[in-house]
Amino acid sequence: MPGLAYNYSGKVVLVTGSGSGIGRATALAFAQEGAWVAVSDLNEEGGLQTMEMILKNGGEATFFPCDVSNPRSIQNLVEHVEKRMGKIDSAFNNAGIEGEQALITECSEENWEKVINVNLRSIWLCMKYEISLMNKNGGGSIVNCASIAGLVGFPGIPAYVASKHGVIGLTKNAALEYAQNNIRVNAVCPGVIQTPMIDRFTRGDNAAFEQLVKSTPIGRIGKPEEIAAAVVWLCSEYASFVTGHALVADGGWISQ
Repeated sequence: MPGLAYNYSGKVVLVTGSGSGIGRATALAFAQEGAWVAVSDLNEEGGLQTMEMILKNGGEATFFPCDVSNPRSIQNLVEHVEKRMGKIDSAFNNAGIEGEQALITECSEENWEKVINVNLRSIWLCMKYEISLMNKNGGGSIVNCASIAGLVGFPGIPAYVASKHGVIGLTKNAALEYAQNNIRVNAVCPGVIQTPMIDRFTRGDNAAFEQLVKSTPIGRIGKPEEIAAAVVWLCSEYASFVTGHALVADGGWISQ
């Protein structure tokens, strides 16, 4: 393993949705910095692959399956990590879905409820159990995955936009509630990132993909590793005075 830039040795980090994309990149980054990583995903194949990648690189990790749409599954996840390692120092609540593309008048109740449950209710439940454990162990740091869609509107994905706006509001509220408990809570707001979600969103349409590239002032879409770097920093002691913040990493998208 390369030299460590952050002091995560002996730290326990939980990453949900770490079977691919931003979650996988973040789990790998934490492990590279010396953390023991609790890899979690509904997709067991992807989660196990992430765990194996960490182990092959000399890191430490264990995979825990979790369906964040199921409250009991989230509770079990945190309890399993506590039983295995005794604590959680940092958590990246990343699991999420984009849902169906439809205007507000055409968005189904089923789609609305599914997206809100996975993207917003799960963040509340993850924090509910993570914070309870952190309180027993003297503090910690949490980063929730929001989006630039939590800051501006995107026609055609109303449930996703509402869920991500909710994540930012919930993050700020948690930060205020637990600031005196040595628990910092922040959010990261990715722009267009090269992940399976973007592949599904563009549906293999090269023209749609190129339009996303053109819409990003920096002239390219982002890499999962660039979001991972932001999350690792937010959870580190280098960001010890940062809480309640929604960090935007979007290549300039919302500055337009």
